[in-house]
Amino acid sequence: MTTKYSKEKIESAVKAKGYRWFEDKLNIVGVRNSLVGNVVTNAFDDHITISRLDNGVWKYYEWMATTDPGRKGVMEYHNVNGVARMVPGQYIDSHGLGLHQGKYEALKQFKNVKVYRDANKDLVYDETKIQEGVFGINIHKAGVDSTLVENWSEGCQVFKRAQEFEAFMELCRKSGQKAFTYTLIESKDIV
Repeated sequence: MTTKYSKEKIESAVKAKGYRWFEDKLNIVGVRNSLVGNVVTNAFDDHITISRLDNGVWKYYEWMATTDPGRKGVMEYHNVNGVARMVPGQYIDSHGLGLHQGKYEALKQFKNVKVYRDANKDLVYDETKIQEGVFGINIHKAGVDSTLVENWSEGCQVFKRAQEFEAFMELCRKSGQKAFTYTLIESKDIV
């Protein structure tokens, strides 16, 4: 698997933000592609990473994903306040093992996160209205190898490839953790 980043770069960016870096738990970090700005790309152009300490050795994993809602999600959202887009930040113990839409095991949101709400359907993400709460901002999969985001995400953090999501979930299951911290940063934060 080729990677765009590294454990060292992710750790440095997370610590530079003043966020916690764990040696006893999984560090699950999403990286939003800053190069596209606030335009809806409808592409899996972000990454989800895990860094973990395993018997004194750091292991690093990285997968293609989206941290943004897709075109169909933006145009046909199901929340009266608009489509959700997670605000970058660190959300301590925000997720746990649970069913995504009652269908399959994923990381389900159990504690508050912050989201931007965008209701104007202009295909540019607005970052003026923020809501905090439990909105079902899960970490889950799209299809076998999805090309377009469409409505796979209306705020969720979504893996491009089902097989890679399964590898991610296996790491989560084996960790023995009850709760998982999710950190979302921007690619511009990585030096």
